[in-house]
This record gives sequence, structure tokens and C-alpha cells, in this order.
Amino acid sequence: MKLNERSLAFYATCDSPADNAGFLYKRGERHTAYHRRWFVLKGNMLFYFEERESREPVGVIVLEGCNVELCDSAEEFAFAIRFGGAKSRTYVLAAESQAAMESWVKSLSRASFDYMRLVVRELEKQLEEMRWGPVGGCGGCRGSPSSWKQKPLGLEQSPEQLPALPAIPPKENGCAVWNNVPGANRPPDPSGSGGHDGEGNSRPLPLPPRRRASSSEVGSARAVTAESPSTFCQLHERYGQEVAQLRQDWLERRHGPRP
Repeated sequence: MKLNERSLAFYATCDSPADNAGFLYKRGERHTAYHRRWFVLKGNMLFYFEERESREPVGVIVLEGCNVELCDSAEEFAFAIRFGGAKSRTYVLAAESQAAMESWVKSLSRASFDYMRLVVRELEKQLEEMRWGPVGGCGGCRGSPSSWKQKPLGLEQSPEQLPALPAIPPKENGCAVWNNVPGANRPPDPSGSGGHDGEGNSRPLPLPPRRRASSSEVGSARAVTAESPSTFCQLHERYGQEVAQLRQDWLERRHGPRP
């Protein structure tokens, strides 16, 4: 692993909160003598300095793939950080009291990302049990939240059982060509067959051709529409009169009756 010394030195001495800090006795790698060092634990990195006021750390221990356990040593309150592998180094440290040793062993054991991953998985499991209950609580009737989907309401019937929608009448220039009421305002059949073919089957009425109407034709068309209004036109005119009457009453109440 390649580490940037400047970045590590800045991270070790910056104002970010430390998970644990204090004096520990560290045994040397070549010499078995113990040296008093100032240790700072941040995340999964254990920095140690010669003095508490030192500006740069002497070394750093990355707490990944290691075990923290008590060990027998000449110093009291000693514990070791052991890494897997034949050529890996074992760091032997000693605290100044029993309480300090227990605090450091607990902090170092929880510093790795592997431990954090186990904690997150356990919390996710507990959250899932709180939401959906135990997995085997009802014979496996409840699945995981990702596999559970709520069935839509009102769609249990098959498409064959759903009622048929009413047919939409054809439109010409945005307006219905024929009246919505069956048989109303239907143009007479010039052939005299009443909208049926020779075998008695009903056939659709022919639609008028689409073309642009002149101004005179528009006026005549409006006159014809006024003589035979459709159901929609009747409703539109009726509610339009009611709205106009309500507006007139509101204006009279606001400004007073007109002279």
C-alpha cells in the first residue's frame, strides 16, 4: 500500500475528532525495550508520536486484517496487534492502567472496516425484522422488502371480465359529427334500407368529406346547428345562462342595481 506522507501527517494533526488518544508504551521491533509514545486513533489508522506536542507522527498502523488481544509481557496491562501472515509484524503495546487498556482494546477492535461492515449488516437485519417480522415467523409467508410488492386495487379481474368501454363517436374538426344519443338527428338513408345492408347487418353511416368551409358556409352551418343543437350544446347553453345570471347578480350586489 502506498501512502502519502504529507496527507497522513495533515490528517494525524488536523482538528478532526479522534476516536481515542493517550499515552501507551510501545515495544521496539529490534530491541525489546518499551518507549512511551503518544497515540491517536482516527478511523482505521493508529498514529503514534514521540511527544504529545509533536507536529508529525513517527509512524502509523493501518488496522485492517488484524486482531487485538491480550498478551503476556514484562510490562503490565499489555496487549498486542497481530496481523495475518508469516512475515507480518506484531505490535506489542502497554497501557498505564486497567481501564486504559480495556478502552484501547475496545477502540482498536472496532476500528476496522470489516467490523463496521458487520455492524451495518446486523443493523439492517434488525431493521428488516422490525418492519416485516422474523423471516420464519409465519412459515415464510413474508418475503424480503425488495421482493414484496403491493397488488393494485381494483385490477384483480381479468381483461375478459372488465366491462367494455363505450365506443367514441368519430369527430370532424374537433367536434362530434353525429349526436351522442343513438338515433337522434341521424340523416335519412337515401337508399331506404335504414342503415342495414342487404343481409340485415348494420353498417356504419358514411362520414361527410373534410373540407374548408367559406364564411357563408360557416354562417349557414351555425344556423343549422342552432336549429338542431346536440346534447352537449344544450348543456353548454344551459350552464352558460346560469353562469351569466350568477355573474349579473354578483355585479349588482357589488355595484348596486343598474338605473
